[in-house]
Amino acid sequence: MPTHEARSERIEIRTTPSNKALLLRAATSSQKNVTEFLLEAGLHAAEEALVDRSLFLLDDAQWAAFQSVLDRPVAIKPRLADLLREKSVLE
Repeated sequence: MPTHEARSERIEIRTTPSNKALLLRAATSSQKNVTEFLLEAGLHAAEEALVDRSLFLLDDAQWAAFQSVLDRPVAIKPRLADLLREKSVLE
């Protein structure tokens, strides 16, 4: 979370009293208030949810295999071409 950016946006949630009590206990045990606790946990969860979609870590063998797939000649796939010519079920 950038520290130079002003906190100007609000996020509001509704919860049950028991969920709120649990969050308060967890925040207190982490020496944070509920807002800090939820923001930190939410940002961590957001990063985890998105990391697989933007960062790919490959070892040398995996990278070589990936490059060889990208470099191989294009194969004509008649069945795929036929499918793409048909009207979509979503249309």
